[in-house]
Amino acid sequence: MRAHARIVACRDASGATVLAELRGEAPLLPRATGTRGGPVGEVHLVGGAAGPLGGDELLLSLVVGPGASLVLRTVAASVALPGPPDERSTLTVEAAVAEGGRLCYLPEPTVAAAGCDHLILSTVELAADAQLCWREELVAGRHGEVGGDLTLRTRVRRGGAPLYHQDLAVGPRAAQWAGPAVLGGNRSAGSVLLVDGVPRVPATVDGGSLMALAAPGAWLASAVAPAAHELRHTLDMLCERGRA
Repeated sequence: MRAHARIVACRDASGATVLAELRGEAPLLPRATGTRGGPVGEVHLVGGAAGPLGGDELLLSLVVGPGASLVLRTVAASVALPGPPDERSTLTVEAAVAEGGRLCYLPEPTVAAAGCDHLILSTVELAADAQLCWREELVAGRHGEVGGDLTLRTRVRRGGAPLYHQDLAVGPRAAQWAGPAVLGGNRSAGSVLLVDGVPRVPATVDGGSLMALAAPGAWLASAVAPAAHELRHTLDMLCERGRA
């Protein structure tokens, strides 16, 4: 299956964020939510079909215009499922945020079901003064099963220069993925990238930390946990404790 969803958020003359383009194909079905006519546009992605399945190629395009603000969520976790032998499923997320724009990308976790081979490739282009909150979470397997192969590959650029490059792989093909240098025996891992100009200080809790990146005003919260709800709690706590 091939599917493409595209969301374009623009700021109108009154200062409101309007969804100038909102279209998709199953299983990527965007739906406008929240209050219309406000400064922030909110969209939820609804899964219109099972998957992703092995062999699926999914593309999500996000465009935030000058001064606009977009929050994107999903209504439920995504479960990557196996398909035909040796066929990988791919979700490509391409995001661009213009001058003075803000994007909050807050999907629910991706679960790597047994036997899957799934790649999430995210590329984000930020204007020099654009703001970003980018959350990624994974769960290695459903309840009681050994997880499949899942790779998160994230590339963020700001003002044309690299800001954040991160790869995380779990599953049978990933060497030492369950060892102390990666998940450390946990089943969930995730991060929140914050580029918003909010003053912060480093913070550490059991299973996670918040640290400054080399670029000014950029912070990364990262954590591992036994379960998805514990992971979310840890990431939220890090983001709150780090506020100066």
